[in-house]
Amino acid sequence: MRLTLDVDSEIPIYQQIRDQIVAAIAAGELAAEAPLPSTRQLGAALAINFHTVNKAYDLLRREGFIRVNRKSGAVVRRGPDSGPPDPGVAEAWQERLRVLLAEAVAHGLTAEEVLRRSGDVLASFDRAPADTAERTTP
Repeated sequence: MRLTLDVDSEIPIYQQIRDQIVAAIAAGELAAEAPLPSTRQLGAALAINFHTVNKAYDLLRREGFIRVNRKSGAVVRRGPDSGPPDPGVAEAWQERLRVLLAEAVAHGLTAEEVLRRSGDVLASFDRAPADTAERTTP
């Protein structure tokens, strides 16, 4: 997994980290039980404060994507092949989706365009995961 940050983005750095880790899980780059770097390691690798990484990890933990403990550190809790989602996940996701769809409609995208783009994004997660030897974290 490779993380890329845009320090000039309006999206906070912790959110960029969170989003890229979720995308890596969805794409199969990070499987269930895969370890993540420590907050200090990732902070040093990205040249950012480790508290920023900690904020991203805490968000991922609260959302059920990772678990964190003192002995094993942060590990991926579940992936797309881990079985049915936790109760309430679909409903919470639908509420977030409603906002994204409202933004698309407010910007003038047609239903066909939204569906085409949504299909493209979903298809991007169907790719086979890359060889684990080639996965790197900066």
